[in-house]
Amino acid sequence: MWCQIGKRFFVMSLTAGLVLGGSALAQNATDSASKADQKTSADQNTSNTKAGAASQNTDPLKRDLTPAQKKAAQKAFKHEVGESYKKWLDEDVRWIITDQERDAFKSLSNDEERDKFIEQFWQRRNPNPDSEENAYKEEHYRRIAYANEHFASGIPGWRTDRGRVYIMYGPPDEIDSHPSGGTYERPIDEGGGETSTFPFEDWRYRYLDNLPGTQKQEVIIEFVDTCMCNDYHMTMDRGEKDALLNVPGAGLTMYESMGLANKADRFNNPGMERLGVGPDATALQSKQFDRLTQFAMLQRAPDIKFKDLDEIVSHKISVNLMPFEVQTDFIKVTSDTVLVPVTIQMKNKDITFTTKEGVSRGTVNIFGRVTTITDKIVQTFEDTVNADMPSELVGKAGESAQLYWKALPLKPGLYRLDVVVKDVNGDRVGTWSKSLRVPYYDDDKLASSSLIVADQMEKVPTIHVGAGNFVIGGTKVRPRMGTPDGKPAVFKRDQKANFWMQVYGLSVDQQSKKPSANIEYNIVNMTSNKPVVHLTENTAELGNVGEQLTLEKSLPLASLEPGQYQITIKVNDNVSKQEIAPTAKFTVE
Repeated sequence: MWCQIGKRFFVMSLTAGLVLGGSALAQNATDSASKADQKTSADQNTSNTKAGAASQNTDPLKRDLTPAQKKAAQKAFKHEVGESYKKWLDEDVRWIITDQERDAFKSLSNDEERDKFIEQFWQRRNPNPDSEENAYKEEHYRRIAYANEHFASGIPGWRTDRGRVYIMYGPPDEIDSHPSGGTYERPIDEGGGETSTFPFEDWRYRYLDNLPGTQKQEVIIEFVDTCMCNDYHMTMDRGEKDALLNVPGAGLTMYESMGLANKADRFNNPGMERLGVGPDATALQSKQFDRLTQFAMLQRAPDIKFKDLDEIVSHKISVNLMPFEVQTDFIKVTSDTVLVPVTIQMKNKDITFTTKEGVSRGTVNIFGRVTTITDKIVQTFEDTVNADMPSELVGKAGESAQLYWKALPLKPGLYRLDVVVKDVNGDRVGTWSKSLRVPYYDDDKLASSSLIVADQMEKVPTIHVGAGNFVIGGTKVRPRMGTPDGKPAVFKRDQKANFWMQVYGLSVDQQSKKPSANIEYNIVNMTSNKPVVHLTENTAELGNVGEQLTLEKSLPLASLEPGQYQITIKVNDNVSKQEIAPTAKFTVE
């Protein structure tokens, strides 16, 4: 049975850029290597001295050392470095330190430099460098303690495969655990049929960014304890958990029990899995390479399509040459999943257009990343937005905007959202970073989604329900965003404003088996503080209403004077006696 594993989510930005005080480290490491290499020729020593001088203004993690220098530095490290530093390198940070950092640490020549390196190692990963506390470091050591407590098997838990995965990626979203093995009904993609298994666990991660393409989502990692001694190891072969694999005539697959396949064929299979022939045999073989790729890339950094934009996010570089706005909303999907639509607005006047054959095109690359406090990437998105229009209309369309919309499913918690936008033709870049607190919706508490002010709100055909840009359920809701100068969503008087919101947790009357709630729509002129619109309705008038209710209202603006307004949607649950009153602002010109 799938068991939910609780997780704490925090906010952070990815950190990189390994700046360590290049001149002192580079020079000292070069001097140490030169002294240790007694057999190096005078010409070589001269060359090393020049190399050391050349590295005065470079990152020591990027400098090139000769093979002789590297060998000497490694040898000196083994003989001179104290046990505490070796333990830090080989145990504390074994699974999170990069190869580049490891080589740099081994090249350092004294304890003062090593202490400084360790301090900056954690500081580079600190989500809040100005804070005395380092949440990343605290979470890392918490994971090590957890791994030691739960995954030990003759060796410390942090050294086991489960410990390594837990320390690197955090707790899985779900675990399918079979601690005693026993009878196992194979799924059809494993050949079907019944067998007995060794103890095994399947860890499911909803999203791991360091896998390619569609493999990023719904990642399942299998661990098998073939010695039945709590020594679970990560495996690529799902047939390895089969305790009857080597027993003739036992634990047959569906085809084998029907006489359509021979169990011996499992051992003649050129693939990596010994699952036997089944209805999905062809598809199974085609996925062999995917499993091999997953196994290898779980230990690699992710590949990014827009590497220049990823570098900007990773290095926390603040760039404002390309202005844009970002809006995030929250919509409940289940008790532990919230849909977070991210809307990005770019004014046409800020996009560089190129003209060809009478048509002008602007191209914008967008890269976004959601991370936790512990540097775990939860979601990334990257897309290209093309804006095409007749060349004679480019000048007139300057104040109109291009919108990009991406809906991200997230667990409740605290994250950091980083967005980078690049105007391709103009070679300009803009960045946006903000904490993202995804709310938790209690099933017993009256609550609402974001109150979205939209310039478009219309029902979509059945085939488009739940899919496509700006589509929420069966309705297309395109947000009208505010302006860079702080004005809320701006409408003309000949337009109409649309308001969309969902209500959750309505209580059901035990006699009527229906909810009972009153809804009030109040719009106030913020300048005069006078109410201009007041509408009421109740759930009885809205037809078939359950514990969740979707509210959609459109308001023609011709009767409103220019100015700023605030709408309040007040929901009063007559059964539970709870009340909510979310608000939103908009401007009429």
